[in-house]
Amino acid sequence: MSLKIVFMGTPEFSVTTLEALINSKFEILSIYTQPPKKSKRGQKINISPVQKFSEKNNFPVRNPENLNNDKEYNFIKSLSADIAVVIAYGKLIPTNILKTTKLGFVNIHASLLPKWRGAAPIQRSIMNLDPNVGISIMKIVEELDSGPVSNTYKIKLDQSLNAKEVSEKLAVMAADKILDVVDEIFEGKSNFVDQDNSKATYAKKITKNEGQIDWKSDALKIIGKINGLYPSPGAFFNFNGQRYKILKAEIGNGIGKNGEVISDDLEIACGGEKSIKVFEIQREGKKVQKIGEFMLGSQIRKGSIISNV
Repeated sequence: MSLKIVFMGTPEFSVTTLEALINSKFEILSIYTQPPKKSKRGQKINISPVQKFSEKNNFPVRNPENLNNDKEYNFIKSLSADIAVVIAYGKLIPTNILKTTKLGFVNIHASLLPKWRGAAPIQRSIMNLDPNVGISIMKIVEELDSGPVSNTYKIKLDQSLNAKEVSEKLAVMAADKILDVVDEIFEGKSNFVDQDNSKATYAKKITKNEGQIDWKSDALKIIGKINGLYPSPGAFFNFNGQRYKILKAEIGNGIGKNGEVISDDLEIACGGEKSIKVFEIQREGKKVQKIGEFMLGSQIRKGSIISNV
């Protein structure tokens, strides 16, 4: 008899795990994802990557605005599922629904819990210059990301990787590990251990304003911000009333005043007697450009001072 699963997830990060479950011996009873959202200009309705993948593979999805109602409770309860697998669903799951499956709800969280509970663990790990990143598999309880953990898997954080690249690596890891973990839970071989709450840190949701670069910061911290906030909302600076987003850069050895452009190919001095060399940049409202193309028509030149305002 195959294990019966309810799946909940939303972004691209979730799709790899969903695909692994679909291609396994397990039976997917229902797929939940966040509802479609209007684009910024309101002209287009965007469905989630999980919904897109599910519909392409002829799996129906449910995308309620929230789960805190009798309709969703009764539906999930009626499935008589063995377990629910949740990965980056993005919505709170009410306590009564957590009791509707035989083996509970397990969550794949993209951090080494109890560090970086919350909405943006990958971004915060990179911005914090953590030595390692990883995933934790935990039982969902009422308090956010605080349930007991059965498995953690980590990899060394390559400081040259951006959040999108790290997310892709962890998504593959999650898909690779979840099948064995679910088997262990089903067979009663898993060991869920309570988290040490005294060591908990929180990865609050990223805001746009966090992306502003402070040129007094050392180069490694600036690179962490550029990589951690890639592709969105992005690390940026303002110059002559225009916003510029830096998408790719590396540390250089140039010295100058903080925020001073010290070369013709946009090397910018910063704190710690280092610099950053910019490789890809995007002026507000324009396309992404390689630095050679950008500098041809740019008002930013060697000797320009980029302020923190």
